[in-house]
Amino acid sequence: MDEQQITRELSFKAVRSSGAGGQHVNKTSSKVELYFDLEASEGLLEEEKARLIKKLATRLTKENLLILNSEESRSQHKNKELVVAKFFELLRENIKKPKPRKKTKPSKAAKLKRLKAKKINAEKKARRNDPLK
Repeated sequence: MDEQQITRELSFKAVRSSGAGGQHVNKTSSKVELYFDLEASEGLLEEEKARLIKKLATRLTKENLLILNSEESRSQHKNKELVVAKFFELLRENIKKPKPRKKTKPSKAAKLKRLKAKKINAEKKARRNDPLK
């Protein structure tokens, strides 16, 4: 992953933020939207793109466009920094290869604990029966 190349591929759009803020919020565009075209990116390897498309499937548009936004601050510049930081954190988190699972057998103690719990449950249910039958 080439962060400098990816940074050049990002596009931003400033829009009016929602919520309370008085007169100021009605005339300034402080909310920042970040757009990133995953398939057209030259900063990612094909393997990384495939992994990201799979993991971020619910957050991508039909054209594999990732859209993030930030409206935490009243400053457009601060929101831009925040959304870029959020974007790279999301990429780093989802680009990692999953650790392979090591197969293990349950320990003897775990087996005994399970059987003991089953026996207690069976006795509990047996006590529910009508004693006259």
